[in-house]
Parts: sequence; C-alpha cells; structure tokens
Amino acid sequence: MNEEKEAGRKITPPTLTDALIPIISLIVLLAGAIYLYGDDATSGPTQVALMLSTMIAALVGLKNGHSLEDMGHAAVEGVSTAMGAIFILLAVGALVGTWMMSGAIATLVHWGVQFLNPNWYYVATVIICAILALSIGSSWTVVGTLGVGLIGIAEALGVSPEITAGAVISGAYFGDKMSPLSETTNLAAAVAGTKLYTHIRGMMWTAVPSILISLVIFGFIGLRQVPQVPLDLTEVLRIMESVYNTGLLTMIPLLVVLIMSLKKVPAYSSIMAGALTGGLMAVI
Repeated sequence: MNEEKEAGRKITPPTLTDALIPIISLIVLLAGAIYLYGDDATSGPTQVALMLSTMIAALVGLKNGHSLEDMGHAAVEGVSTAMGAIFILLAVGALVGTWMMSGAIATLVHWGVQFLNPNWYYVATVIICAILALSIGSSWTVVGTLGVGLIGIAEALGVSPEITAGAVISGAYFGDKMSPLSETTNLAAAVAGTKLYTHIRGMMWTAVPSILISLVIFGFIGLRQVPQVPLDLTEVLRIMESVYNTGLLTMIPLLVVLIMSLKKVPAYSSIMAGALTGGLMAVI
C-alpha cells in the first residue's frame, strides 16, 4: 500500500472497502428512514441519515490519517463547486414562476396541443416535453406542470396514460441534459472540470441515440393503438386561452434565453434575464 507523509501524519490511500463503507451506510440508513417513516421521511429522518453517513465517512478519513481540518477544507471546496448549480436552481424557480404568469409556458403547451394526434401522441409528447425542458433547464418542472396536463389529455383521448408518462419523462430528461440552463448539467461540468458546452457535446453521443430509439418505439406503439374517443381539444384550448395569456409576444422571454445561450452567456445570467423578462411581460 502506498503511503505518504504529510505534516507529520501518514496519509493512507483509501481501499475499496473504505470507499464502500460510507456508501453502504448511506443506503442502509436511507432505506431504514423510508421504511420507518414512509412519506414523512423527508421531513427529517433522511437528513439525519445523510449526517450520520457523513460522520461515518469522516471516521474513515481519520482512520486513513486525514485531520478534521483537512476534511473540513475539502467539504468547503466541494460545496463551492456546487454553488453555481445551487444558484441556477434558485434562478430556475424564478424563471418558471414568471414564465407561467406571463403565459410563455401556456403558449408552448397551447401550440403543442394543436398538433396532437392520437397515433402520434406519444411522439409529440416526447418532443414537446424535450423542447420545454431544453428551454427552461428543469425536467422536474416540465413533468410536474406540462407532464401532468399531457397525462390528463391522454386519458381524455383514450390513449395509455402510463405510456404517456414514460414519454413525458423521456422528453423532459433529454431536454434537461441538453440544456445549458440545467443545474445538474452545470454541476456535472463543474465537478468534471470541463467547459459546459464541451460537456453537453460529449453527452450528445449517448443522449441523441437514446431519444431517437425512444421516438421510434413510441411511434410504433402509437401507430398500433386505436384511440377510444374522438380527438376534440377545442374545449381544452378554449379553457387555456381564457386562463392564460397566449400569443407570440409571450415568447419574448424564451427568445431572450435562447439568444443569450447561443452567445454562450453564463447560465445563471441567462436564466435571470429570462426570469426578469418574463416578470416584465407578466406585469404588462
């Protein structure tokens, strides 16, 4: 075993067992918290599990010769690396809120719904969710807003809501991974020490073939199914128009974000500009 001496201490490289102990401990503790507390686990027990697993990792570090001070500095560096993603996550919340108030998201949904066809419903769902996730950089937001609506429309059309849910997730996660506004994409690039757009280009080698295969499968399933009810989205569109502002002007915030992204402006600045523009459009 290679050993080196630093500041009078022997620093021993971690073994595979050392590396697995904190991970296995975390899995066991999280599983126990969920088993004991169910849905209430996120209200405290999971945080306790995370803290306990951190303490176990610290004990492993002490065993290998690291001091608490060194591990504290390493923890600060780790958090510093993630700060960019944290700020982006906060900015995305503002972006989604102002875009919903301004009608930008509603307009995207409105346009997408007009092109829906039962035979191509799953394919259209993937594409619509991918475009929206690419625009805002948040797969969870797409799934929780547009995704829920598309599943409701699927039930109204007589197509499978379960398969629709799969299409929603496929499109949302693809758009999220390819979006320069995504906090996870930015975090992965920061941790890997590479440029954001270099990271995105690297992911395209696996993400693009995956989404193409998904589109083929969803298209095949859609062509073989027979919808149980006739396609009539007139009422859905009417309700959307009565509740939200829809129109070309509501796309200005999206245009701002796209232009800034193409200019390779930092993601946080692009998102905040889009959020401020969306807020201005909502007020107007």
